[in-house]
Amino acid sequence: MNKPLLAVLSAVATVGLGATPALAAPQNTAPHSAKAAAVTVDFAGTVSLSNCSGSVIRFPGSADTDPALVLTNGHCLETGMPSAGQVITGQSSSRTFGLLNSAGTKIATLRANQIVYSTMTDTDVTIYRTTTTYAAIKSSYGISPLTVQDTHPVAGTAIKVVSGYWKRIYSCNVDGFVYRLKEGDWTFKDSVRYTSACNTIGGTSGSPVIDATTGKVVAVNNTGNEDGQRCTVNNPCEVDASGNVTVRQGINYAQQTYNIPACFTTGNRLNLSAAGCTLPKP
Repeated sequence: MNKPLLAVLSAVATVGLGATPALAAPQNTAPHSAKAAAVTVDFAGTVSLSNCSGSVIRFPGSADTDPALVLTNGHCLETGMPSAGQVITGQSSSRTFGLLNSAGTKIATLRANQIVYSTMTDTDVTIYRTTTTYAAIKSSYGISPLTVQDTHPVAGTAIKVVSGYWKRIYSCNVDGFVYRLKEGDWTFKDSVRYTSACNTIGGTSGSPVIDATTGKVVAVNNTGNEDGQRCTVNNPCEVDASGNVTVRQGINYAQQTYNIPACFTTGNRLNLSAAGCTLPKP
């Protein structure tokens, strides 16, 4: 995993800001039209956590008056990483987040009142509900949330991984999708594999992965193979539908988010029984 910061300080001191990944061949590439104008992707709407990165998100059906949500990884949860098969919903939280402006400057502190959803089963995601609304954030700080795309991303798409912790933006492309990504006790489904330029490091966990053309969130950054080991923690391996295992040292991954909006209804309320919701249930 792109471990929470404190777990990697010694490793960063040893190897610098990231290994040089091997290049993975693109598959089923279908890039955006060259005529499409890229949007400006900066730090506005991202947040810094005590040990990870994250972002203020909304769904296509969210209203300005809804409570604002914050997206990060399951393994960034303040109570510790969820075990394989565990799903947490509706748990109280008072975690704080540093809200950033476009330049990466902290301009406010947001506070959670609930862990709406958290798991490391099939995906690696935590969604917090804050004590304020999108409208209040916009009015007070001029910051709008990032919108989560509700359709599957496409291989070849230009993306940016925006780390609120490091105040660093990585630019690369979606290299392809991994049937199963195994890491220690956890298994993630249909993971995004980056091309090698996104050499993310510890502390980038939970960063939004943003489509450079639309500005929408298509995934959440979460892990990478650091040492070339096979299927161990910090060394995930790819498993195809036939069970063949591939190890790509230095390559990093994210978990798709297109399946999350279907699980939220009016008022940004979680409904895991909603039509089209495929997130793991408790």
